[in-house]
Amino acid sequence: MDRSQSQMQILLCDDDADDRFFFSEAIKELKIDNALTVFESGLDLMDYLKHPENHLPHILFLDLNMPCKMGLECLKEIREDAQFRNLVIAIYSTSATEQDIEDTFSNGANIYIQKPSDFKKLKKIMHHILNLNWQYHTAGLNKETFFLNI
Repeated sequence: MDRSQSQMQILLCDDDADDRFFFSEAIKELKIDNALTVFESGLDLMDYLKHPENHLPHILFLDLNMPCKMGLECLKEIREDAQFRNLVIAIYSTSATEQDIEDTFSNGANIYIQKPSDFKKLKKIMHHILNLNWQYHTAGLNKETFFLNI
């Protein structure tokens, strides 16, 4: 998979249609040159990632609570594959339980975002996430910087 294209390649995996809609609208309003690819299930996401002709995204936003294949299962499977070692994974969930945060941190996610309840806050979070220097952010990753609080 190649990441050399100039557009920011973004993947979103979320089973909730409203959340997918608001996410894509927030990304559009940020006016960042991007290609957003959306998946409704972890199974579809994993099929896409494992297909050699598909581009490796710059960032993957991954919901945790999905039918068939949960986000944590996807995270573990992704992190077990060396070709995805540098893939930035942002957990994007309504949950903010300590257990979910701990499980995703220990299994290699880069950041944890609790889904915001309003569109303005979502845009602010997306702007922050998409403009992060991930190399710097992940170099100093610890539990305090893992859970995004804006």
